[in-house]
Amino acid sequence: MSAVQLEIPEETLISLKTDIESFARDLKLLGAIKLFELGRLSSGRAAQLAGISRVEFLLLLGRYGVSPFQMTEEELRQDVLNA
Repeated sequence: MSAVQLEIPEETLISLKTDIESFARDLKLLGAIKLFELGRLSSGRAAQLAGISRVEFLLLLGRYGVSPFQMTEEELRQDVLNA
């Protein structure tokens, strides 16, 4: 497994009223959600990055305004026609 090191100003943690461990977990989750939203990671890989199950990841997406369905309107239309 690879590691990334970030410098986080103490003021940021104070402003967020959080500690470094909680901030790191949140950052991993938010990064995973954004990469999924952009179509760069599948839901399974994004869940793995966030350190949670795929089901838990999919359930959390709504809290952040991200749809678990990553199909375009045209892809959805074709999927319905092929059903």
